[in-house]
Amino acid sequence: MHQHILTQQIISRNEELASGVFILSFRRNFSFQAGQVIGIGLEKDGPRRLYSIASGEQEPEIAILYNVVDEGYLTPKLSDLVEGDTIWITEPRGEFLYDPSPAIWIATGTGIAPFYSMLRSGKAENKILIHGERYLERFYFYDDFMEAFGENYVRCCSGESDDSVYYGRVTDFLQVTDELPPDFKYYLCGRAEMVVEARDILIAREIPFNHIISEIYF
Repeated sequence: MHQHILTQQIISRNEELASGVFILSFRRNFSFQAGQVIGIGLEKDGPRRLYSIASGEQEPEIAILYNVVDEGYLTPKLSDLVEGDTIWITEPRGEFLYDPSPAIWIATGTGIAPFYSMLRSGKAENKILIHGERYLERFYFYDDFMEAFGENYVRCCSGESDDSVYYGRVTDFLQVTDELPPDFKYYLCGRAEMVVEARDILIAREIPFNHIISEIYF
């Protein structure tokens, strides 16, 4: 079995963006492609979890967006780390990569990370972003997305209503919108339940199966 190379990294930032949601950064000393993931662990030989990179390919630091899962093994411990602490990471991998053809990006929760990486890497042309969250404060990177996408940035908020958002879940929006071109590609990133439900809706709405690319996180 292929052993992924491990390197030790020194944390430069571990900031809470919203309740229980953090962005962790360390100096970039390797290259990657926007959309890839890295494995993170606290010890060299300890358990690791996969996280999408949430920074641009040429930026000086690697950023990871993560949500603290109370019963999880890693994230409660990650959230306690401070500048100067160390983590172990694997080299980047993954096939959820940028494609220059027109596409609709669909994300919920920290599943927004690979799309933010693509945006920060200058890879957002011909794209529409549909972003789902429960609360308004959790639309991370709102200013950057709004500047880049304008009216092609659709926020779906299931827990709070506001004039600037669609009130409901991403999957609700996909069922009612008229804007689902069959020749576009559809990138889904989020929890398994959302990805499966959204994929079923897209197929029912005659989006070809091979135009749907998904990344599930746990």
